[in-house]
Amino acid sequence: MDNLTPFPLAAHMPAPDPLNVPVQDLRKPHRDPLAPEWAPARYIWLRRAVTFLPAVATTASLSAAFADWLSDGGMWWLEWVLVVLVTLTFFWISLSVGTATLGLLRVVWRKHQCLGGQVDPMRIALLVPVFNEDTPEVFGNACAMMLSLSQSDTAHRFELFVLSDTQDPEIAMAEQRAFATLRATLPRAAAVWYRRRPQNTDRKSGNIAQWVETYGAAYQAMVVLDADSLMSADALVCLADEMATDPAAGLIQSSPVLVGSSTLFGRAQQFATVVYGSLLSEGLAGWSGNEGNYWGHNAIIRTAAFAACAGLPRMPSLWGKGGLIMSHDFVEAGLLRRAGWAVRFLPSVSGSYEEPPATLIDYALRDRRWCHGNLQHLRLLATRGMHPVSRFHLFHGAVSYLLSPAWFGLLVIWALLGNGPDSVITYFSDENPLYPVWPEMSHVSSFLILLFMYGMLLAPKVLGAATLGLSGIKIDKLGGWRRFVLSFISEVVISILFAPVMMVQQLVAVLRTAIGIKPIWSPQARKGGNYSLLTTLNFHALETVSGILLIIGMLAGVVSLWLIPIAISLAGAVPLSMLSSANLAQWRTTRYLLATPEFFSVPDILQLARSQRQVFRATSDQKLAAE
Repeated sequence: MDNLTPFPLAAHMPAPDPLNVPVQDLRKPHRDPLAPEWAPARYIWLRRAVTFLPAVATTASLSAAFADWLSDGGMWWLEWVLVVLVTLTFFWISLSVGTATLGLLRVVWRKHQCLGGQVDPMRIALLVPVFNEDTPEVFGNACAMMLSLSQSDTAHRFELFVLSDTQDPEIAMAEQRAFATLRATLPRAAAVWYRRRPQNTDRKSGNIAQWVETYGAAYQAMVVLDADSLMSADALVCLADEMATDPAAGLIQSSPVLVGSSTLFGRAQQFATVVYGSLLSEGLAGWSGNEGNYWGHNAIIRTAAFAACAGLPRMPSLWGKGGLIMSHDFVEAGLLRRAGWAVRFLPSVSGSYEEPPATLIDYALRDRRWCHGNLQHLRLLATRGMHPVSRFHLFHGAVSYLLSPAWFGLLVIWALLGNGPDSVITYFSDENPLYPVWPEMSHVSSFLILLFMYGMLLAPKVLGAATLGLSGIKIDKLGGWRRFVLSFISEVVISILFAPVMMVQQLVAVLRTAIGIKPIWSPQARKGGNYSLLTTLNFHALETVSGILLIIGMLAGVVSLWLIPIAISLAGAVPLSMLSSANLAQWRTTRYLLATPEFFSVPDILQLARSQRQVFRATSDQKLAAE
C-alpha cells in the first residue's frame, strides 16, 4: 500500500516506516553525528547577564539588609533560616522581573517575523495523543486544523494522527465513530489516521515513542499536540518554515495562548497570559537562546533527531529498574540539546492555543501531577553532557514547586516572630541568655518589607500592562480602557486572593511526593469538575485551619496584622474555591470581565473548531440513538 494513499480501506494507519529509537544513557555524554555545527545565538551571554545579574544583586542586597537587621544581639539559628528563606524566595521573584525587563527590550528593539519565501517542503505529522478524552472536542479541533491547512498555501504536507491510549471501551467506540466522521468531512486529499493501543505502556511518552519507532522515518518533522491543543494553519506553517530554514533546530516551541474558559479562574489565567505573559515569554526566549525548553505540546520536532537523541531511559535508581520519567518534555529538550541540536522558543508565533484548568481544584489536581514529575528532575541534574541552561530548566521546574514550602515556612516564622516582644515566641535575654533578643519588627518595618515584596511580585504585571501597545495588543482589543482597567484590577485582586491557597496546595503536592503518594495521571477535567461543598471542604481543610489560626493569633495580638490578606485568603479557601468556578458569561455585568482579544474578536480557527465540535457532538448523539 502506498504510504500517501489517504483513507485506506483495510487499515486506519499508513504502511510502517520504522525508525530506531535507542534508549539514552544518562551516565555518558552523547553527540548526534547528524547534528550540524552552529554558532551560539548572538549576544546570548549579554542577554543572560542582563537578566540574571540584577536578580542576583537585588537578592544579595535584600538578604544583606535583612541579615543586618536581624543581627542585633547575635544571630540565632531560626534567624539564619529566615534569611535563607527570604533569599531563596526572593531570587525567583527578581528573576521574573529581570526576564520581563529583557522581554521588553526585545519587543522594543526587534520583532521576530515568521519566515516566508521558498523553503524545502517537508512531510509533517500532526500527533494528537489522547487518553479517555472528550471525543467531540478532540476530533472537532483536529478537523478544524486539517480544514484550515487544506486551504493554506504551503508546500509542506501535513498528515494527522490521532494516537489513542484510551482504555474505556465506550470512549474507544466513540473515537472510532468520530474518526469515520472525520474522514467523511475532510477532502480526500487530506491524510488522517487513527491508532489505538490496547495497553497505554509508558503513557504519553510511550505513545509518541511507539509512533516514532513504527512510522517516524517517513516524516521529516512532527508537531506534538495535546488533546485540547489547537493551532491555526498560519502557526503550523510558520513552525514548519522555521524548521525547514534552520537545519540546526531539533525542536521549536510555540507559546500557546489560553482560550476557551468562561469561569472566573480560567478567565483570570487567560487574561494574565495575554497581558503579562508576552513579556515573560519574550524574555525567556531571549536568555534561553538555542538552549530552550519544551512543554510537551504545540511544538515542532525534527523526527530523526528526536529518535536518535531523546529515547527516554527509566529514572536512575539504586534498587534496579527505575520508574517512568513523568514530566518527560523538559528531559527530552535537554537530551536534544545535549546531542548538539538547537532547542528554540518562538513566542512570536500567533495562532497557537490551549485551554486552562477551569477551577482552583482542577488546577491543584493538575499541579500534583506536574509536581511529581518536576521533582523527579532533581535526580536528573547529574546527566552527563547536558548543557548548563538545560540543567537550569530542570532545576527551575523543581524549584517552582519547592518554593511553596519555603514560602509557607517564611509565613510561619513571620507569624511566630513578626510582632516583636508580643510575638508567639518571646526572648528574654536576661532570664535566658542562650537566646538572643529578637529585634522588634515595627509596623513600619513590616509594611516596608511586605510592600517591597508585593511590589516585586506585581512588577511584571504592571510592566506588561504598561507596554501592551509594544506587544501589538491595542486596548480596543481588550474592550477599551474602562473594561481593561477593571479587568486588570480584578486580576491583581484575584491573584492576591488565590496565591496563598495555591501555595498551600503546592505544599501538599510536595509533601505527597516526598512521602511517596503517587498522583493519578487521569484525564484533565478540561471544562471543570463539579465539586460539592463537602468535597471542597475536604480539599481545602489545611488552608482553612491555617487561616483560622492566623486570625486567632492576630486577635490575641501575637501575630503581625500585616498578614491579614494572607489569613483572609486561607480562611476563605472554601468559598474562594467555589467562586473560582463561577461562569462569568452567564451574567451581563461580568460577561466582559477579564476578557481577552480572542473573546472580542474570535480567530477563524477558534470559530471553525467550535462549529466542528458541535458537528461531531451532534453526529455522535445521532449514531448512539441509531444504535
